[in-house]
Amino acid sequence: MFLKSLTLKGFKSFADTTVMHLEPGVTVVVGPNGSGKSNVVDAIAWVLGAQAPSAVRSQKMDDVIFAGTSKRAPLGRCEVTLTLDNTSGMLHLDASEVSVSRILFRTGESEYSINGVSCRLLDVQELLSDAGVGRQQHVIVSQGQIDAVLNARPED
Repeated sequence: MFLKSLTLKGFKSFADTTVMHLEPGVTVVVGPNGSGKSNVVDAIAWVLGAQAPSAVRSQKMDDVIFAGTSKRAPLGRCEVTLTLDNTSGMLHLDASEVSVSRILFRTGESEYSINGVSCRLLDVQELLSDAGVGRQQHVIVSQGQIDAVLNARPED
């Protein structure tokens, strides 16, 4: 199982639909400061069910919706879709690909779906946790966490 693609629409700095296609193995996100690298990682955490705004470097959850610029109006919703290759069958669904989506509206309403079928956050969490992926399995390591480990004293 591997992350096959990530689609962001109206998520933080990604106002337009942006699709990232990934291959098996190590994936590195590179770019200059301010280009949205951290927002890509935030999008993954968010679609996997992050509930605390701080988990996606925000003050309040609707901060993840594109806020607009001097040239573009703010958007009313954002959507992230994470597509996993499931040819290994690790996810207990009869599908070679599994897409998990989350939509957030400015009203605060949030919707989840698995392969286009509306579901609850709990359904997403159960599907992924059976394969060892999810919020509690620490699949996302932030830059700050790496710095803390590298700078830790032996007694820490």
